[in-house]
Amino acid sequence: MSLLVSAHPRSLYHHCWAGRKSLKTCRSTSSTTLSIHAQIGTSARPLFDLINHSTVDDDAHDHPSNDNNKPNPHFYLDGYYAPVDQETNPTSDLPVSGSIPECLNGEIVRIVPNPRFNPIANYQWFDGDGFLHGLKIKDGKASYVARFVQTSRLQQEEVYGAAKFFKIGDMHGMKGICFGLVFLLRIMLGVLDISNGFGTANTGLVYHNNKLLALYEADKPYAIKVLEDGDFKTMGRVNYGSPTDYLTAHPKIDPVTGEMFGFYYQIVSPYLTYQVFSKEGILMESVPITVRDSVVMHDFAITENYAIVMDLSLVIKFKNLIHGEHLIKFDPNKESRLGLLPRYAKDDSQIRWFTIPTCMIFHNANAWEEGDEVVLVSCRMQWTNVTMWKEYLPPTNDMDLESPQLYEFRLKLDTGQVTQKHLSTLAIEVPRINEYYIGRKQQYTYACLYDDMIDKFIGVVKYDLSLEPHLHTRDLRVGGNIKGVFLHGKGRWGSEAIFVPRIASKEILEDDGYLICFVHDERIGNSEVVIIDAKTMASKPVAVISLPSKVPSGFHSTFLSQEQLDNQS
Repeated sequence: MSLLVSAHPRSLYHHCWAGRKSLKTCRSTSSTTLSIHAQIGTSARPLFDLINHSTVDDDAHDHPSNDNNKPNPHFYLDGYYAPVDQETNPTSDLPVSGSIPECLNGEIVRIVPNPRFNPIANYQWFDGDGFLHGLKIKDGKASYVARFVQTSRLQQEEVYGAAKFFKIGDMHGMKGICFGLVFLLRIMLGVLDISNGFGTANTGLVYHNNKLLALYEADKPYAIKVLEDGDFKTMGRVNYGSPTDYLTAHPKIDPVTGEMFGFYYQIVSPYLTYQVFSKEGILMESVPITVRDSVVMHDFAITENYAIVMDLSLVIKFKNLIHGEHLIKFDPNKESRLGLLPRYAKDDSQIRWFTIPTCMIFHNANAWEEGDEVVLVSCRMQWTNVTMWKEYLPPTNDMDLESPQLYEFRLKLDTGQVTQKHLSTLAIEVPRINEYYIGRKQQYTYACLYDDMIDKFIGVVKYDLSLEPHLHTRDLRVGGNIKGVFLHGKGRWGSEAIFVPRIASKEILEDDGYLICFVHDERIGNSEVVIIDAKTMASKPVAVISLPSKVPSGFHSTFLSQEQLDNQS
């Protein structure tokens, strides 16, 4: 199975809005009506719990047998994926091996899905509650902290002491419909309230308009304040002025203008909406884009003049549930397209579509303009699976089809044609670049080396995109466009490697900086932050900081400089 799967589609809860509005209407009529609803909700709560539990298969409570036709509901709750059971207060003077570079004064923040309560039924990776791991660095010393993002969803479940919200893991077959109906009834009768959102804030991080935002593409962002000691305080959801405008977990910040570009997708028309935010965090444009199907679009890209959206083949359909399938399923018969839209378009009349071979892309490295072409570099997969169910394996059982590999797409503006070039046969994901080059031509890309047999990151690869690839299958030798490989070591699993330049400027060499990643040693149970020389990719880290708590497998990270911390609003 692919390591990276779809985030929870916002629109999965679209039909809850009718229930929510109905409840609001009831609340506004009289205090008597409100009291009646409260009593009904309180009385119905045990019944809803009974329905949930009676609908669950026995193997959702225990590890399944070796029957490959059944899911492993605990896959993302075991081993490296297993959540931590408590927060960690700021802990200073951590052991440091080597020397921490001065340019890393600030805070390294990583967000992971970490379920606060045991799931009732199946569990999918994106179901966990947002959990922040922070490493505050000052003058060569480091401190660590770990906190839940205090979402509305988490706070409500804290009151009940149990998981109550509908999850991606629930979205399979007729039982998924049953879980969904129970969720709707909980909303309508006041057991749950989604007026302040229902997302987990567990996927991405971005710093914009002097705010650190915790992101989940089925909700608005949550603003996080980083305190003087490195601790985190959840400030609440960021409202951009529209009740329906949510935000992707992968917005793009233009390094020159300071603007933020984003999108969101849903299961009702319009399926896709493109967004432009000013440097000051004001939503300037919200442009519906016409596509035939509701699809998972986890990432996109920008250039100096365009936005690139992706209408690919991982499709969201309610009818899948009726057919006993998962709500989200790869459709090999659906056409895959890249859409090129002017950055400041007022509507989608100017979008140009380019058809590419059927695929799924979860993450892009970057995009830029080159003459009469627009270039996009992405981690492309020929097939993907969002569950642990055998029915969703490729027809040939060829797991290489699910291997994310580096590709280049060239969209030719004069002819309307597109070319696809294979850049590497290594399994890699979550590519990162020097962010001063977002939307501009860059030379280097860093990506996590992915072992798709064990679903873990085992190292970091540095690519030089100016060089021709040597397409040797799974060959880790430096050569061709592979400029360096850093391996974490036996039994050590890594995470997204973020690039921090030695000097915060585009005036220095593009690769003059450091890669930072959280690494967990499963043999001894310890986690570390490893700092790698991004220029040399030397096998010996520049520094290693030992952490007092496990950092489980998760999604994305970011670095906030001391200047950014000082300027928080």
